[in-house]
Amino acid sequence: MSLTLRIFLSLVAGLAVGSLLAAYGSPEAAEVFAAVADPIGGVWLDALQATVIPLVIGLLFTGIADAAGSARASRLAGRALLLFGVLIVTGGVIAVTFVPALLGVWPIAADAARALIRDDAVIPAAATLSAGAWLRSFVPTNVFAALAGGSMLQLVIFTGAFAMAATRLPVDARQRLIGFFEAVTQAMLVLVHWVLMLAPIGVFALASQVGIKVGIGAIGILTHYVAIVIAVQIVVIVLIYVLVALMARQGVLAFARAAVPAQVVAVSTQSSIATLPAMLEATTRGLGVPDNVARLVLPMAVSIFRMTSAPANLAVVLYVANLHGIVLGPAELAVGVAVAFAASIAAVGLPGQVSFITSVAPIALAMGVPITTLPLLIAVEMLPDIFRTLGNVTGDMGVTVILARDAVAEDAPLEDVPLDSGA
Repeated sequence: MSLTLRIFLSLVAGLAVGSLLAAYGSPEAAEVFAAVADPIGGVWLDALQATVIPLVIGLLFTGIADAAGSARASRLAGRALLLFGVLIVTGGVIAVTFVPALLGVWPIAADAARALIRDDAVIPAAATLSAGAWLRSFVPTNVFAALAGGSMLQLVIFTGAFAMAATRLPVDARQRLIGFFEAVTQAMLVLVHWVLMLAPIGVFALASQVGIKVGIGAIGILTHYVAIVIAVQIVVIVLIYVLVALMARQGVLAFARAAVPAQVVAVSTQSSIATLPAMLEATTRGLGVPDNVARLVLPMAVSIFRMTSAPANLAVVLYVANLHGIVLGPAELAVGVAVAFAASIAAVGLPGQVSFITSVAPIALAMGVPITTLPLLIAVEMLPDIFRTLGNVTGDMGVTVILARDAVAEDAPLEDVPLDSGA
C-alpha cells in the first residue's frame, strides 16, 4: 500500500473515530482521547515544520545553480528558461486573482472552517509598511537572524543570489559548494522520509480532533478545498492551449490530438519523468518538432518547469488564509507569487508529499499564513496531484512547440540535463 493511500485512510479513520466519539461517546471520553491525540499530532507537525527551511534552501541553491548552467549551454536553453519563468509567474498571477474571486462566489463553510483550525495556530499580526520599508524587508541584514526567525522571503532571495554568485566561481570551488548543498539536501530528504513514515499516525491524530469538533461535516470542506485547487489548475491548462493556438505553428487542434497519449500516461503514472518518452514521441513524430529541439527543451522542462504547480501551491495557501480569516493585500500576494516561483524550481523531482510541504510551506510562511492545517490537506492531495502532473506535462509539450517555431538548427541538445522524477 502506497504512503499516499495510507495517509488518506488515516484521515478517513481519524475523522470517523472523532465523529463517533462526538456523537456517541461521553464528553469525558472525548476529552481524554483529545488529551492523548493532540500532543501526538502536534509533535509530528513540529517535526515536519523543522525540516522545511533547511530543505528548501538546499533545493533552491542546487536548482538555481543547475538552471544557470543550462542557460549558458545554448541560446535555445536560455530562451526556454526565460519562457519557463514568464509562464510560472503568469500562472501565479492567475492564482492570486482567480482563487479569491472564486472563494467570494463559493465561500468556505464557517463552522467547518473553525474546526480545521488548530487552537495553537499562530496568526501573525498585520503590519502596515511604507513602500520603502516593504522593499527593504526583502533583503536580510543578518541572514542568520532571518534563518532563526523563519523569514522565508529573505531566505529565498539570499539563497537565490548566493546560488547565482556560486556560478561565477572557479569550477572546483563551485562544485564543492554545490556538493555541500546537495549533501545537505539528501540528508534532509532522508529525515523528511522518516517523518513522513509516521504521517499516518500524525494525520490520524490531527483528523480525530477535527472529527470531534465538527463530525463528518469535515468531508464537505475538504471536498470544497480539492475543487478549488483543481479549478485553478484547469484555468492554467486552458491557458496552455490558448498560448499554443497563438504562438505555435502546429495549431491547437493538432496539438490537442498529439498530446492525448502523453496525457494518459501522465494521469496514470502521476510522474512527469515517466511521461518523457511519450512527450518526445508526441512532439517529434506527432507535431514535427525538430529532434534536437525536443531533446533539449523537454528534459529541461521536466527538470525545471512545472506550470500548474505554482498556481496550485498558491491556491492552497490562499485557501488556508481564507480558512483563518486572513485578508491578504497586494504586497502579500506579490510576495506569494515570488516565493511560489522559487519553490517551483526547488521542489522539482520530489515525491508528492515532500513536494507539497517544501512548495506550499515556504509560500505560507512568506505570506504570514499558518501552516498547521497543511498536514490534513496532504491527505487529500491525490486528486489535485493528478491535475498537477497533467498540467505540467501539457505545459512541457506546449513550451516545446512554441520554442520550436523560432529554433535554429545550430542549437544542440544538452548532454547533462538533470532528469528528476515526480510531478
